[in-house]
Amino acid sequence: MLRFLLVSLNIDTILQGTTIGRRRRKLDAMTDGLGLEGAYSETLSRIKGQGEEEARLGIATLMWISHSERPLKVDELCHALGVEIGSPDLDGDDVPSIRTLLSCCQGLIAVDKEASTVRLIHFTLQEYLRAQPELFGRAHSIMAETCLSYLNSH
Repeated sequence: MLRFLLVSLNIDTILQGTTIGRRRRKLDAMTDGLGLEGAYSETLSRIKGQGEEEARLGIATLMWISHSERPLKVDELCHALGVEIGSPDLDGDDVPSIRTLLSCCQGLIAVDKEASTVRLIHFTLQEYLRAQPELFGRAHSIMAETCLSYLNSH
């Protein structure tokens, strides 16, 4: 499973190259020892390199999934990401689709269709994200403020 995951993430990184030469250089860099941690790091760089809104949604999605005490339902995650902290109302037009979140996360999350929950693609990603506390800043405070804003909007 880990090999497949590493190969999948590495292929995604290689395909980000826009020319054969750039793809070849990315492949060469990977054969020089880019392991799973390096693949996660590369994928996070791609997430951050998206447009401002996509990058924000990608990082926020990873924050919610990696810091939640239980698996989040698809709708719970989408609604959490649609909340504007401090706003008295939740605008349904601000709730992103799961398709958008999957795209923004560049393959690092998956949907369990049977349970209708969202998860990280592998437990090693959870470990990697926990080792990067600066990535999410004040995650628990943001989550608490979001939940309070959501509850106040109903």
